[in-house]
Amino acid sequence: MLQLSVVFQTSADEGAKDCFEKINRATFAFNMGLDKAIFKPVSKGYRKLPSPIRTGTSNALNNLSNLITVPNNILQGDFSSALHNTTRFLINSTLGIVGIFDPANSFGLERKEKEDFGQTLGVMGVGEGCYIVLPVLGPSTIRDTVGSMISFSGGDAWYNITVKNDTQYVNESDYYFSKGVSGVDFRAKNLEAFESVERNSVDLYATIRSIYLQDRKRKIKNSKEIIETMDDSDWDSIEK
Repeated sequence: MLQLSVVFQTSADEGAKDCFEKINRATFAFNMGLDKAIFKPVSKGYRKLPSPIRTGTSNALNNLSNLITVPNNILQGDFSSALHNTTRFLINSTLGIVGIFDPANSFGLERKEKEDFGQTLGVMGVGEGCYIVLPVLGPSTIRDTVGSMISFSGGDAWYNITVKNDTQYVNESDYYFSKGVSGVDFRAKNLEAFESVERNSVDLYATIRSIYLQDRKRKIKNSKEIIETMDDSDWDSIEK
């Protein structure tokens, strides 16, 4: 679990150029308005749900994320993590009732960090390219956006069995519902952290850009370093 550091940095040393800053700032302002109007109020309501419901929801979402993490473990050559996460997925999907509970953790199979195709491209040496802010989805880079496109082109098993293919037990709405809830879950866990960033930032846009780029670099390196980032794993939880 990540914590929020007390030192803010600019993105000058982060590597990715802000090639589309004017457009990015406009999109960022749109996203902030959307957050204040929808995501923040909904997240506050979500926080009022009983803790077991929120924990079970978070567990189920994290279990689903293994469908992307495991293929990326393999692509990165991390076969031990691939086996670890596959075993976790199988145990939690069965004994844990589709991931609502986490019995795998009791068996010594602790949750590992999520992996995605953007991270895999980074491990392969692909540069991040320009920094971009996507409508609704938020901070990204050219590389991470390409990684997301890979997910929607067959790399995400959950997308494949819900949106891409006509299956008997799940459908398109299940996919989008899970992504929406994932965004709300992430936002709810970070209500105080976001408020702290807003209070302490002279330029909120630049601060968020720096946090995102630092976090992505840390994840690509599989570093345990604590940087100025938010709680609970990743900034692209809606996107992925």
